Amino acid sequence: MKAWPLLAISIVQSFLCLAHWFLYRTWIDFWRPMSTTAVDALRIAFIVLSFVFMTATLLGFRSSNPVVRIFYKAAALWMGLANFLFVGAVIAWLVDLLLRSFVPAATRIADRPYIAGTLLVVAIVTAVYGLVNARNIRLRRVTVKLSGLPQNWRGRQALLVSDLHLGHVNGLAFARRIAKMVGDLNPAIVFLPGDMFDGSKVDPLAMAAPLLELKPPLGMYFVGGNHEEFGGAAHFEEALRGGGIRVLHNECAVVDGVRIVGVAYGHSTYPLQMRTFLEGLRLKDGPPSILLNHVPSQLPLSEHAGVSLQLSGHTHGGGQMFPFNLITRRAFGKFTYGLQSFGEMQVYTSSGAGTWGPPMRVGTHSEIVLLTFA
Repeated sequence: MKAWPLLAISIVQSFLCLAHWFLYRTWIDFWRPMSTTAVDALRIAFIVLSFVFMTATLLGFRSSNPVVRIFYKAAALWMGLANFLFVGAVIAWLVDLLLRSFVPAATRIADRPYIAGTLLVVAIVTAVYGLVNARNIRLRRVTVKLSGLPQNWRGRQALLVSDLHLGHVNGLAFARRIAKMVGDLNPAIVFLPGDMFDGSKVDPLAMAAPLLELKPPLGMYFVGGNHEEFGGAAHFEEALRGGGIRVLHNECAVVDGVRIVGVAYGHSTYPLQMRTFLEGLRLKDGPPSILLNHVPSQLPLSEHAGVSLQLSGHTHGGGQMFPFNLITRRAFGKFTYGLQSFGEMQVYTSSGAGTWGPPMRVGTHSEIVLLTFA
């Protein structure tokens, strides 16, 4: 394994250990008195739980069997619940700090179990809501006006389906559900701007089979995201090509008078290479163009090259759930979600249909997007 993945794993695991230690300390401080046996058991439990998700993720990248899938799902569920428990623990200490100014120490300590108990219930309810909300896939309808659009594209509908994250959590049943939604809408063309797979070890051809059965009149177009690279982008791209999906790995296709361009995630992280590729297409001359780029980044390069519309995902609508939305919105600003303008270019960033890690959404929603061109 190369140095940078080891470093990334070490950093993430260190953070998880610290977060679980914080949960442990909060638990024993707010649920006093506890017996020595109970404290020891809790310590062991939190030590084990701190390593569960990283272990499941690494196993998921290397093998695929029922045991691994069950273990990964359980680890993902715990990570989602642990996230809200962590937020609750922070709030518990803030409330405790506030009470120091208003109530005697004995009363404050006596009230700690009630504070912790209330926040524990709220965390569990929030996690359950997140599970239900994530599975409620909404259809969003958006009208896009493009200058110079050929007459035969006016009124035409395209479906934007991003971030399915097919893998150990979102499996074949999820792919069938998405395929049915797509089939019922009967779009003229389907755009898949990355993270169709979550990077875990699966048979991509079998996993995506329901989607490969779809035959929209103008085809389906895919560009790789960061999670395809986790599991070997070429492996996933080869499977999709074999299934009849057009993979635009730094390519341009002319579809009924409109240029569809795809920039793979890895290529988009090198601005000079991306600029050279896009400007070489001479997009400013001729019909409008649609760029599939997984991340809503490098917007100045795309706009300068003459891209008319960029379609992206990646952000999960704002970090998938609190508090990660604070980080996502800091990174992408108004381009975190929805239809926005950047100069003469329009950008639509989808919140995606699937989830990665915890199968939960709080503060965001799952979606597929029906674009109508005007």
